[in-house]
Amino acid sequence: MTAIASHPTDRLPVPGTPSSRPDDSAIDLDAIALGARLRELRLARGLSLRSLATRLDISPSAVSQLERGARRPSVSRLLTIVQVLEVPLADVFATGASAAPGGTVAAPPRSVVVQRADESRPVVLGGGVVFRRLSPGHLRGVDFFESTYPPGASATGVNDLVTHEGYEVGTVVSGELTIEFPDERIVVRAGDSVTFPCDLPHRLGNRGDIDAVATWLIVHPGA
Repeated sequence: MTAIASHPTDRLPVPGTPSSRPDDSAIDLDAIALGARLRELRLARGLSLRSLATRLDISPSAVSQLERGARRPSVSRLLTIVQVLEVPLADVFATGASAAPGGTVAAPPRSVVVQRADESRPVVLGGGVVFRRLSPGHLRGVDFFESTYPPGASATGVNDLVTHEGYEVGTVVSGELTIEFPDERIVVRAGDSVTFPCDLPHRLGNRGDIDAVATWLIVHPGA
């Protein structure tokens, strides 16, 4: 991760500020289920807990806490995990019969596929960030999802930038997101769209007073 200098105007609102974030009762994939899914994906790739920890540059104890649901991964940690495991982000949302084997390459749809609103399984990550898969099934080379950042929430630590594979296309539905890059900082508001290569170090955060909701398309290499 790359550190950037902080600025006097960079102070974020205190996490926990009241917002319009969905009630926890609406979240199906809780910390324990999320951890179990991450463990399932790791085992499908044939990696030991210690091996994954080494690749993530964290302790085996930290990986164990994630897999047991004792702590939730941050956005940046989740993206790093799926990149190391070589699985699409969509695989994290899938459980039970809908779960594809880890590392499986999804075929393009050959018929109409519909995902109903009550079939979506949001995931609550560190800082209260909520990801919800929008793609109705597994799509080859792309991840299509919605993110909700409560006021004060960010994808990484306050001075960290993250990179991953592919490129992103996003549209803000409500609120505003601040995206920091090594040489600039941009603010995207409701109706604004943005695209950038994922290997450009970046950090997303919500410096506003209401939830920032956006839809994202991550296109992976070779898609």
